Amino acid sequence: MSSESLTYAGGAEEVIAQWNARREPFTLRDGDFPAVDVDLAPFKNSQVAQSAVTDRAHKSKWTAKRCLIAREFTGKTELAFLNAQLISNLRRKDCPDSLVTLFRRIWAEESEHLMAELDLRWQVSSIITFADHGQTPAERELGLGLKMLFGMIKLYEFERLFSGQPPNEAWRFGNRASAEMPLEMDQYSLNHGGLDSALLAPLWLTAQSDNIAGPLAQNLLNKLNAETSTIFRRLTTMKARRAKQRAAKESRT
Repeated sequence: MSSESLTYAGGAEEVIAQWNARREPFTLRDGDFPAVDVDLAPFKNSQVAQSAVTDRAHKSKWTAKRCLIAREFTGKTELAFLNAQLISNLRRKDCPDSLVTLFRRIWAEESEHLMAELDLRWQVSSIITFADHGQTPAERELGLGLKMLFGMIKLYEFERLFSGQPPNEAWRFGNRASAEMPLEMDQYSLNHGGLDSALLAPLWLTAQSDNIAGPLAQNLLNKLNAETSTIFRRLTTMKARRAKQRAAKESRT
């Protein structure tokens, strides 16, 4: 037995098994979803009723899931609710191709409406769905890139809350630990580091060139740019402080 300490004791097999356990497909009935060529106007122009939260006509795992989703969409449009239902199925294995086609169609034709109706959490869920179901390299690249970006932001920002520091407050320079970076990484340079730009710029460029996933990706990247409580804003604040300190030091010499 190896004495090596592992974050996931079972290695790749454990991680993949955990992932697959959440991907068992729902059993769908005819009529659970509209046809791929359905007129979308009625969905845009009608709101989700409170009755959608309770469906006693058919009891199934999918019905229970749909009712759970409906709690978040009462008062929103049926099209926004339809998008959420599609995502919930597209995250699972063996999803019908018709649902993939319908998902891409509503984003191709109604992205402006959907971005106005969906909160940021559902916008993120929408873009990462393109990772597995995009039909062009740009769609898949945006889906995969933003899935990794927002996933790591969520993990990092959650863990940081345990520091007791509010997320909009950058670290001060005096308490920096002398420990080495993990995985033999070089430390990030506040003076000259460009890793943040290297992560974000390709995504922005791809988003600007894509007509279906692109508008949603650009909206999310713009929201990220405006957010004051992420590692990107904190690093920018720290860079500005360091530059101010250097300028003050140079002015004294």
